[in-house]
Amino acid sequence: MTGTLSIKQQLFAHCEQYIHQKITNAQKAIAEAQQAANEETKSSAGDKYETGRAMMQLEKEKHATQLNEGLKLQKVLAQITPNSTHQEVGLGSLVVTSQANYYIAISAGKVMIDQQNYFIISLASPIGQALKDLSKGGQTVFRGQTITIKNIL
Repeated sequence: MTGTLSIKQQLFAHCEQYIHQKITNAQKAIAEAQQAANEETKSSAGDKYETGRAMMQLEKEKHATQLNEGLKLQKVLAQITPNSTHQEVGLGSLVVTSQANYYIAISAGKVMIDQQNYFIISLASPIGQALKDLSKGGQTVFRGQTITIKNIL
């Protein structure tokens, strides 16, 4: 059982790293856009200056949105206790199915641990919704395929 928990802890750590990178990249991009806007000097072509500043403002807003998304993901992750076990599929569950292995947390893609693929998905994702609240032995049909839950950890 501890080996399984360590996989959950590794998946959780991957999520933390994913969010940290997302937030760091957004903060860096905001700072760079602000610096570029500050360095933009007013020239005789006033319209060019205003256009440049507007572009930098749009860039900052885009990165601020990405930063907010990262902070929201951080809040979702804060609700998970990585070493807890589950009877039903929910936030923080490691779900072993007949099709694939899923870690229900945030949408962070596929990761390989000990030669096994794990899909880190959000509970709000279509597959997350299909699996939600099912227990071991439960079945669901997703995109025409029957998925059987072998285990939930």
